[in-house]
Amino acid sequence: MTKPLLLAAAALLALPLAACENKPIVQGAEDPLKEAADKAPKVELPPAIKATVTLRCKDNSLVYIEFFAGDKLANLRTEKDGAPIRLTAEKAGDPLIADGYSLKGTPQLVTLAQPGKPAQSCKA
Repeated sequence: MTKPLLLAAAALLALPLAACENKPIVQGAEDPLKEAADKAPKVELPPAIKATVTLRCKDNSLVYIEFFAGDKLANLRTEKDGAPIRLTAEKAGDPLIADGYSLKGTPQLVTLAQPGKPAQSCKA
């Protein structure tokens, strides 16, 4: 009785091995996607978050800003859970701008202009 059981178990174990292709592994084989990868445009990763701060402005309002590494990008929120406004600059040190918003400064002190409001200072 154990002999048919052993034969059945051996057949089940041999089945997955029979499905394998016994091709030799060639070291240094050419990558079929290498040419396409070489021609693809280089991808620039988004910058890391440098600082996330809450600032109080001169008019007593709060703004929430994420500053990114490279000093050319920031996300501004005028409400804690509000949608972020993406502010960008051509080069580091220029004001970060978008749709009537302008931001200049550091995570500790900024000058912020918003649509319909005069520019004001905001500090951490």
